[in-house]
Amino acid sequence: MKRLRHRPSAGGRGDRAGANAVRCAPACVVRASRAGGAPRPAAVRGMSLLEMLLVIALIAAIGVLTVGMMSGGMSGMQLRSASKEIASQLRYTRSQAISTGRSQKFTIDPAARTWTAPNGRNGDIPKAVGVTFTGAREVQPRRGEGAIVFFADGASTGGRIKLNVKQAAWNVDVAWLTGEVKLKRGEAPR
Repeated sequence: MKRLRHRPSAGGRGDRAGANAVRCAPACVVRASRAGGAPRPAAVRGMSLLEMLLVIALIAAIGVLTVGMMSGGMSGMQLRSASKEIASQLRYTRSQAISTGRSQKFTIDPAARTWTAPNGRNGDIPKAVGVTFTGAREVQPRRGEGAIVFFADGASTGGRIKLNVKQAAWNVDVAWLTGEVKLKRGEAPR
């Protein structure tokens, strides 16, 4: 490290700031560090990579267990996902009826666990999810299948699709007068 030498100030007042000081401005004195420097604190020992990975794994395991316990596990997630998908497709069918000015049909087959909507849309319901349909018999395409027809003004034939897993259930209700689709919790069959 370079040692700095003392230069007497121009005023000659003897305002010596020390042997290792430099005058840099009228009100600024900078002290240079000593050759040996300040003593360093003892090195702090950190955590090893293995310890960090162990902590991360424990946090992840606790998170997975908590989510599983609170949400009913994988079957609960399948139930909510299937309910939301069916409600979404019913809303799509209604919007197609209004926008095209023609009646549109949403069909569901509880035994096969399948549904169809306009424009070639179709899907499957997971095997773990139970399906029950209640609706107008007049628009039933075949025995064992159900259908909800939406008209050009937005109204529908109405109906309810009930999806359940163990003790949890969701109802997808379609109002016959307005065609409004609502998704709400239901009671599981006993």
